[in-house]
Amino acid sequence: MTKPEYPIRTRRLTLRPFTFADHDALHSWQSRPDVVRYLYGEPRSPEETADSLAVKVAVTWPEKEGDHLALAVEKDGEVIGETVLKWLSEKHRQGEVGYIFHPDHHGNGYATEAAVVMLDLGFKHLGLHRVVASCDAFNEPSWRVMERLGMRREAHFRHNEVFKGAWGEELIYAILEDEWHRMADSR
Repeated sequence: MTKPEYPIRTRRLTLRPFTFADHDALHSWQSRPDVVRYLYGEPRSPEETADSLAVKVAVTWPEKEGDHLALAVEKDGEVIGETVLKWLSEKHRQGEVGYIFHPDHHGNGYATEAAVVMLDLGFKHLGLHRVVASCDAFNEPSWRVMERLGMRREAHFRHNEVFKGAWGEELIYAILEDEWHRMADSR
């Protein structure tokens, strides 16, 4: 396990740990009904966003199973979203990747670009063997990102839980370490 140097820069984005100064940016999407439509929970109050931010600020690198690394994603100095790497199992070397962006920045490939960084961190720095991602089956933009990342759809759970008052459907995607490295080598 090797903690990366922050910030991490891609062609268009900068990823870095959250700070308490990011409250307004984080609240700009956590407070929106259209953003939380496919997420657990409801739009957050400023106080609830502050609590969420405190959890994000506390983890700058996963040190143990169960830790969630959330990085702020900046475009030209503005925080436009976040991407997450969860360490699910140390024994089985499993992780999960996720992303949430302000709707003003949807459709530009930023989620894919940021998630590539998280997959690299998971496989190259955390030593994961398998990384999963999940989304509501009706959240097509999210599962399209997973497919652009080279992840394969492994499951479509129909009516697996009551979600926001109705039966929900969930898609599960995954990619293995050797698959990720082969893809990276071909880029």
